[in-house]
Amino acid sequence: MRTKFSVKQMILGVLVSAASMVQVHAADAEQSLVIKNHRFEPAEIKVAANQRVKLNVSNQDATPEEFESHSLSREKRIPAGTNAVIYIGPLKPGRYEFFGEFNPETATGAVVAN
Repeated sequence: MRTKFSVKQMILGVLVSAASMVQVHAADAEQSLVIKNHRFEPAEIKVAANQRVKLNVSNQDATPEEFESHSLSREKRIPAGTNAVIYIGPLKPGRYEFFGEFNPETATGAVVAN
């Protein structure tokens, strides 16, 4: 016996097959970080472990700053009065220190992944 498929059934089959191949990704978590008076605010950022994070950094100072972290393997110069985006992670649980290279005595902080 021969089975007949309509065009609609064939299209539906193709769409279902294609949908099963698409991976669903959760959106990156976002955190804001402000540079003001040569300090990072907040000084500690808590994030979920094993998730990529988008840091939105706003330099509100009249001078540039360089976000630097050896443990996060990130370095980004942020001119005065501008914004930058820095992606980090996914991170294993732990504490990841960062600092401002131009003001290392005051511009310090950490990302804590739990």
